[in-house]
Order: sequence, then structure tokens, then C-alpha cells
Amino acid sequence: MKAHFLAKTALAALLAGCVTPQALASTHSEAAASAAAIPAGSGYFAADSTLPFLAPDFTKITEADYEPAFEQGMAIQKAEIEAIVGNPAAPTFENTIVALEKSGRMLGRVAAVFFALTGANTTDGLDGIETTVSPALSAHSDSIALNPALFARVKAVYDARETLALDTEDAALLDNTYRGMVHAGALLSDAEREAVKTINSQLSVLTTEFSQKVRAATVAGALIVDTAEELAGLSPAQIEAAATLAAEKGHEGKFAIALQNTTQQPLLPSLENRATREKLFKASVYRADQGGENDTRLLLARIATLRAEKAALFGDPDWASYTMYDRMAKQPATALGFMEQMVPALAATQNREAEVLNQRIAADGGDFAVQPWDWYRYAEKVKAEKFAFDEASVAPYFQLEKVLEDGVFYAAGKLYGLTFKRRTDLPVYHPDVWTYTVFDKDGSELGLFYFDPFQRPSKRGGAWMSNFVEQSHVWGTKPVIYNVLNIPKAADGEVQLVGFDNVETTFHEFGHALHGFFANQKYTSLSGTATARDFVEYPSQVNEIWATYPEVLQNYAKHHETGEVIPMEMVGKIQAASKFNQGYDFGEVVEAALLDMKWHALTPEQAGAIDTPEEVNAFERKSLEELGLEIDLVPPRYRSSYFNHIFSSPAGYSAGYYSYLWTEMLDKDSRKWFLDNGGLTRANGDHYRATVLSQGGTRDYFEMFREFAGRDPDVTPMLESRGLIEGE
Repeated sequence: MKAHFLAKTALAALLAGCVTPQALASTHSEAAASAAAIPAGSGYFAADSTLPFLAPDFTKITEADYEPAFEQGMAIQKAEIEAIVGNPAAPTFENTIVALEKSGRMLGRVAAVFFALTGANTTDGLDGIETTVSPALSAHSDSIALNPALFARVKAVYDARETLALDTEDAALLDNTYRGMVHAGALLSDAEREAVKTINSQLSVLTTEFSQKVRAATVAGALIVDTAEELAGLSPAQIEAAATLAAEKGHEGKFAIALQNTTQQPLLPSLENRATREKLFKASVYRADQGGENDTRLLLARIATLRAEKAALFGDPDWASYTMYDRMAKQPATALGFMEQMVPALAATQNREAEVLNQRIAADGGDFAVQPWDWYRYAEKVKAEKFAFDEASVAPYFQLEKVLEDGVFYAAGKLYGLTFKRRTDLPVYHPDVWTYTVFDKDGSELGLFYFDPFQRPSKRGGAWMSNFVEQSHVWGTKPVIYNVLNIPKAADGEVQLVGFDNVETTFHEFGHALHGFFANQKYTSLSGTATARDFVEYPSQVNEIWATYPEVLQNYAKHHETGEVIPMEMVGKIQAASKFNQGYDFGEVVEAALLDMKWHALTPEQAGAIDTPEEVNAFERKSLEELGLEIDLVPPRYRSSYFNHIFSSPAGYSAGYYSYLWTEMLDKDSRKWFLDNGGLTRANGDHYRATVLSQGGTRDYFEMFREFAGRDPDVTPMLESRGLIEGE
């Protein structure tokens, strides 16, 4: 499971009263009326970049540019909205809906760059600016979404929709605009709208603070040990990196292991010293709930309460019911039922696998029962014995540059006819970023791709895709897309190898990039990845299939010393081993998704009663215990206190973490379709591009899937792939 934060346009999110980094990063605009009525901007962000594809020129941007640019961008968009409202002509689709869609272009330019950097290469200065601008952006969003005169014009067009000659995309834009404003509070009373504005402003501040505290807690939580012997089992390069990190942290002569965003930590299986494993695991799982300045528990409790209060203003019983209005699943009960049906088989699998691990511990002479910090170490031993699979033996076949260029790009060429050209002439925001021009099947330029693979303290955890520039026929723009990963960087002079999990992540995130590159929409707010939360992960998960497809593997998975292609026997072991350990791998994700829904199924009264750090812990534990899963052995992938997906932006993935499981259902069923129809062929790629990847958010998602697969989605392939049921 990948931690993914996806930027998408924002009219829908903007109108929902939650201007997030992701939402603003894709906004485009132009003056809605005469140029004289709209103030002119100044500074770098006042005009489009002069670089190819309008890519940002990082050599011309300083931190001092951001706040003035945000202020100007908001002022310009405010004037554009006033011009729409003040237009004496009767409301039409063009002078109201399209004009609103076009508003905010300067604001979109600055946000696209700013929020890319706060995610991938932040500084104390950028963090300070984010703290300042977040509430201002929230208030600006509300000034649009809750503008009665603007809504009156939108409603007039919406009410006349049956008489308008709108194509599919026009109709989708109109529907999204109207429903988004209603969802933001356009039909509320004046007092209720003011209450929504207040809540939105508070959420903007609190969620920004949550994100920053989690990042600080993660950095501060790095495990410090005194001797290299405590790190026995790590490679010399990993121990050297630990020494370097410790020195950077002011612990010269000691060793440090940085935390990653998830509860489990990637080095745990390699560590031979059980005490070190326990310390590392506990540093992770307790990183933000031990009191002090980085404790997030009161913050998240207040966020949950405010969300419940906002939902109540709209007459909804809870935040989950309120926020799922535009999802593929539609209702919380649908998502909960989908997940809960897996719990019995999952609980049985956890118990069965724990017993297997306990037997393996005893065989090693251990006199302890498996704990979370032991689980993966002994699971890998069982894998090595049962499947003759050893993760360390696989990594030498996966050299990062070859994974990307000879694997990910090769598959995209075979499926879609794409080609790629590395370039070094464009400014980047960090020296580790690689750039490529992407060419379409006819040789024309499709867009620009940035690849930022390596972990660093200035980068938040996880992996994600976003846009510097969105595709839009209205603006004649082509996509400028970036993928961000968190791969530990090899020591200087070492070959950059990656584990198979990072191989899959590279394919996964480029699946999002393909969704963005194949965008073919007029309007930015419907373009590319601007889809429902429980649909957007689907194309990226499908793209992971090619990581182990024989033809693709033979092209990129070559031993970095011998050039030997990875033996298919080893690949078979990877695939067989992937069905083992689902009690943990799948369990931690299901638990996180259900924990998310539990927090967001609270009424205002229930949420408000959780007002101490201890009550936050108690609620989390009670929620998880009710599932009947082995939560002490298998904690959730994210505990509440560092669950960035759901608490680090005004809406984020709240009541939406189930989306990873929902889209996995779509993914596994689609993989079956690809394999049943010949696999890696241009015909299959062109069909998937035409029916799914190029459609953006313009159509009903079930209809889109039916056009692709010829039927409704089926959960069976997902359950089989997880080993929860036997395949045919």
C-alpha cells in the first residue's frame, strides 16, 4: 500500500470550502471580464513561465515571492468573481460556469509550486508561510463557495440545464459546480454559512499544524543507538548511512535510523538485535503521542469534532456521510460493508500466521511470542524457507534508473506507444530530481515528467503524484507532472538498488502520472486525475501489474554486476510469497481504513466528549478491538496520531482511506481483464486509455468501468490475490 497524496483541481474542493495544497495546485484562470476590471499581478507568478510546457523556473523563485503572490492571486480571483456576479447579462453557461472555472490562474500558479515544495523539499521558512496562508486561503475559498449572488447565477444555469445544448463534459462541469456549492453551504442560512466559514478556517489552521507536528515528530523520533553492534544485520552501507545521519543530528560517533511514515519500519526485518527492533518499533508507533510539543492527540480530536459539527450543519449524521457525496461508493454503509465482509477471513489468517511465526521463533531457540517488531523478521524467514525467497537476494536485480527507464517507461511504450527523453536543461527544486520529456504515440510532445525518488528530512513520508501544470484544452496547456518517492539514497559511489516494494511504488506512482498525461479535457477541474477519491488510486494500482510481467522484467530486472536477467523462478517466488503474511500486510491497511471511518462516524456530541490525550488513545483502541482483529500483534498502518492521510488537510482522505481497498478491487479485476485479453499489447493499452485514462472526471465511474471491462467490477480476483480465498 502506497501513501499517496494526489493533487487535483479544485473547483470541487474549492467550492467545498477546503482549499488544500492539492486543490489549489491545479487551479487555472483568466479574467472573467474586461482587463480593466481585474487588478494586475506582479512578480514571478504574475505570468506563465517562459520555460517549455510552462514548467516552473526555480532559478527565479525565492521564498519571499510566495506570500505576496498568494495575496495578489486571491485579490485577482476575488475581482474575477465580482465581475461574474456584476455581469448585467443573464446567467449563461459561458458567462457564469466557464468564467468561474477560469478564475484564479495566478493563485493556481503559486500554489502549484509552493505546495509541491512544502511536501517534497520544505524549510522552516516555507512552513511558516504555510501556517500564515492556510487560513487566508480557507477564507478566500469560502468567499467564493458561499457567495449568495454567485450561487444565484450558478443555480439559474443549473435549473435551465435541460434546455441547454451541453456536451458530456459541459454537463459534468455544471453538475459539479452546482453540487459543490451546495455541499459547501450555498443552501444554508446566513448564520449557518458563517458557522461553516468559521469551522473551515479552524480546520485549515489545525490540519496544517497536525501535518507539521507529525513531520517534526517523525524527524525527532529517529532511533539513536550507541554502537554498530546494535545494528547487526544491516549492510555496511546502511550502517554508514546511520552514522552519517547521527552526525547530522549532533550525535557524532553514534548511529541513527530515520523513521518512515508508516507504523512498520523497513529496516526491522534486517535487525538481528531484538532490543533494537523493539526500540525502533516503539519510536515509530509512539512518535506523536508522548506529550510535548509534537503530541498531536488533542489536535486530531478537535479536528474530528469540527468535522462532525460541520456535517451537522448540513443535516448529515456524521462527517463520513457528508463527505462521501461524490464518491463512487456514495454511502459509508457501502464502504463499511465492503471492508467488514473481509474481517472474519482476515482474523483467521492473522491467528494462523502468528502461530506459524511462533513456531519459527521456537525453532530458532527463542522463548518469546511474536510481537509487532518481530513479525516481519520471522515472516521473511518463513518466506525464505517456504518459498526459497529472500528480499536481499532480489534487490541486486533492481537498479533504480533501470527500473524507471527500462521498466516503467518500457511498459508505457509497449502499451501506449510513449517514448521518453531525459533532459538536464530545466531547473529543478532539488539536485536529486530527474526530468523527462514525454512523447505520445504519434511523436508529438505529450508533457513533462519530474522524478524525485530519494528520502530526505525536508520531504514528508510516503509517495505521491501531482502537477505543476494541468492539461486543459481551454488553456492549451499540456501536463507537467511529478512523482515523489521516499527511497533511502545509496551512499556516494554505491549503486542505487531498491527493494521490490519500491519497484512497485515506482510503477504505482507512474500509473498516476499516466492518468495525468492522458488527460483530454477542456476544463481543468475535470482533467486527468480529478476524479473521485475512491477511483483515483485505481489506474495507479493497475500499472503495478507490469512490474512482474515477464517481458517487462526481462528488460529491466538485470543484476547490476553480472547483467543476468532475474530468473523467472525468483519472480515466481516473489509472487507466491506475496500471498503469505497477508494477516499483517492486509490487516494493517484494513484496520487503518476502519479506524478512519470510526473517527468520522462520530456525532458532534460523541467527538466532543473525546477531549484528553488519554481519551483519544482509548477511543482508538476500542474502535480497533471491536473489529475482532489481532490489533496488539498487527497495529494499523497508521495510528491516529500520525495518520496524515486523514488529519493533515481540511478534508484529505478522511472517510476515504477505504479507497485503497475499493480501488484494489477494481485493480485486481482489471488485471484479470488484461491477462485474459493478451496482456501487454498496444490494443489493450489503447482500449484502457480510451475508456479510463483519458476520461478524467467527466463520466459516471461504474459506466466507465463497464465500458472498459464489459461488466460490473467483481471482488473475487482481489480476494484470490490476497490469499483470502482459493482461486480457481
